Amino acid sequence: MGHKLAWLRGYLGITLGAAVTAVALNMFLIPNKVAAGGVSGLATVLHYTFGLPVGMTMLALNIPLFLGSVKVLGARFGINTLFGAAVLAAAIDIMAPFTPVLTSDLLLNSLYGGVLSGIGMGLVFKFKGTTAGTDLAAAIINKLFGVSIGQALLGVDFFVIALAGLVFNSAELSLYALISLFVTTQIIDLVQEGPSSAKAFVIMTNCPAQVAKAILEKLGRGVTFLSGRGAYTNTQRDVVFCVVSTSEVSYMKELIYKLDRKAFVIVADAHEVLGEGFKSH
Repeated sequence: MGHKLAWLRGYLGITLGAAVTAVALNMFLIPNKVAAGGVSGLATVLHYTFGLPVGMTMLALNIPLFLGSVKVLGARFGINTLFGAAVLAAAIDIMAPFTPVLTSDLLLNSLYGGVLSGIGMGLVFKFKGTTAGTDLAAAIINKLFGVSIGQALLGVDFFVIALAGLVFNSAELSLYALISLFVTTQIIDLVQEGPSSAKAFVIMTNCPAQVAKAILEKLGRGVTFLSGRGAYTNTQRDVVFCVVSTSEVSYMKELIYKLDRKAFVIVADAHEVLGEGFKSH
């Protein structure tokens, strides 16, 4: 029963994400010719050139990409990929007549379209789905030519954006599309990882025991000793690792530097912390 509920929740999450992405495309991007890379951008260009429906064009473009990825990369792309691509394509075409266009301002459309697309795609990825598209093309290029997936993805998206600029005869539209693409990628990461809710401290000090004791007693946070060795001095020492809430960062620094003014401290964002003292699993 639990497995069935998890399965159902996953597909509902993918459907919700696809619907949000469809709203972003229909409300902000497609009506204003902002082709922010990917299969959706290419479908937007074809829509204005030949009058083809965006959703079904996306699905038609995704099918050979999916088949090619299975042939080149193996059958590791399952039903979730086809489901996500089909639901997004259907949602775009079904919702298009009922979705209002709120503004003709290109900057607003690029920003809000990017934010909503990022939320939608982030939800799809969060529920272990994908809408196929240029990530599959990038994976194929990586396998065939050895180009990194990140570079391949950037190259494919840049090609689509440049093509849109040529077809629409507007460099301005390409520049706005780049803004939208950047916003989308940032929001996808935010949805998947969550906002920075804590800070991770890596502390290299000559008095690790005293620092650990102060953190335990004053902040009540758990501390872990990591074994480290200096490359220059070749000396072995304990490295103190601890995660605290953002409101405790200043106090944490004060505790450390009261004990060791020469301590070397790294403070990093921790987007999601699960366990005692933080969020439950």
